Amino acid sequence: MQTQAGGPGAFARFDLGRVPSPCFVVDETAVRSNLAVLKDVADRGGAKVLLALKAFSMWAVADLVGEYMHGVCASGLWEARLAREHYKGELTTYAPAYRAEDLPEILRLSDTVIFNSPAQIARFEGLIAQARADGEVFEIGLRLNPESSEAEVAKYDPCCPGSRLGFPVSQLRPEHLQGVDGLHVHALCEQGFEPLRRIWDALEPRLGGLLAGLKWVNLGGGHHITRADYAREDLVGFLREITERHGVEVYIEPGEAIALDAGILVGEILDTFDNGVHVAITDISATCHMPDVLEAPYRPAMLNEAEHGAPVRLGGPSCLAGDIIGDYLFDEVPGPGTRIAFLDQAHYSMVKTTTFNGVPLPAIALWNSESDALRLVRQFDYRDFRDRLS
Repeated sequence: MQTQAGGPGAFARFDLGRVPSPCFVVDETAVRSNLAVLKDVADRGGAKVLLALKAFSMWAVADLVGEYMHGVCASGLWEARLAREHYKGELTTYAPAYRAEDLPEILRLSDTVIFNSPAQIARFEGLIAQARADGEVFEIGLRLNPESSEAEVAKYDPCCPGSRLGFPVSQLRPEHLQGVDGLHVHALCEQGFEPLRRIWDALEPRLGGLLAGLKWVNLGGGHHITRADYAREDLVGFLREITERHGVEVYIEPGEAIALDAGILVGEILDTFDNGVHVAITDISATCHMPDVLEAPYRPAMLNEAEHGAPVRLGGPSCLAGDIIGDYLFDEVPGPGTRIAFLDQAHYSMVKTTTFNGVPLPAIALWNSESDALRLVRQFDYRDFRDRLS
C-alpha cells in the first residue's frame, strides 16, 4: 500500500528534541481542522458522523471531538466503556460476534448495537428482550456485506471472498430484518468518494423495497474525507440523495479521516553500522509501534527526508529479523542521538502499539501548532509492560 500522508504540515517546524523518545505527537490544531471538515460535510449532507475509536481513541481530545461529531462507534465492550467514560453523543457498537456475558453491558452502554448476522440477533433475542424490560433503550442493526469489492488489498477488503464481516446481501430476506432498525455497510479502506458511489449503486437495487421499513443506513468507515483530493461536494449530494430517496437517516464512521496528517512518531537513532548497506537501529519498532508497516505493508513517510544523499536502512530494536521500517535518504549517515520522525502516525499506529520483547511504549504528547503549547499527556514505564503479564 502507498502512504496517504499529505506532507509534514506544521510539523515541518516542530523541534523533535522537545519530547522524549519515542513519542507520538498529535497536533490538536490539525485534528480540529479535520473535524471541522467532517462537520461541514455532515451539516450540508444531512448526515451524522461518528468517530471510529478503533482508528483513533486518544481520549485526551475527546472534548474536542464532542464539539464536532455526533458521537463515536466502538468495536466491543472495552471501547464502549471508553466511549461512555470520555466521549459525548451517540454510541454505536459493532463486533463480528459478541460473548453472551458481555452483551448485557454493551446493550446498556450503547444507543445502537449492530450484529454481524441474523442468526446472532435471533440467538440473543432473550438478552435483548431482557435489557429492554430492564428499561434500556437501544436500536438494533445488521451489518451487510454488499459483495462488491473496492479495497486494494485483500486483507483490508471487507468484501473479499469468504469474508467474515457482514451478512452477504445475496442471502438477505425480509424476515432477516424483523426487529432490525438499520443496516450497516462498511466496504472501504483509505478511499475516496468514487468507490463508495460504485458500491451503493451495486447494492441499492439488491435491497429492493427493504429500506422502506428501516430508520437508518450506516455507510461505515474507510472514507478519506479530509484528504485534499476527496470529492467532498459529491459526497454531500450523495448523502442527501439517500435520505431523500429512501427516507432514512445516514451515518458515516470515519476513523483515519479525523486524525489524517495530525500526528508524528518521534524517535532516535541508537546505533549505525555497515552491512553491505548502512543500517541504523532506532528506538522506534515497526512491529511494536507501527505494525501496519509490516502488515499492510507500506513505507511510512519520514519528516524532512533528503532528496539525495546516503541511503540508510532503518530498523527497530526488537529481535524480530523483519523489524525493518524501510530505506531512507539522509544528507549523511546519521549517528547515535539523531532524532527522526515519521508522518501521519496518529491513526491506527497509536492504538496498535505493543510491548513485544519488552520494547517500551512511545510517550504521547499533544501539541497546538497555533500557540506552540506542548503537553506531555502520558509516559509509560516498566510497570505497563509487567502488569499485562503474569
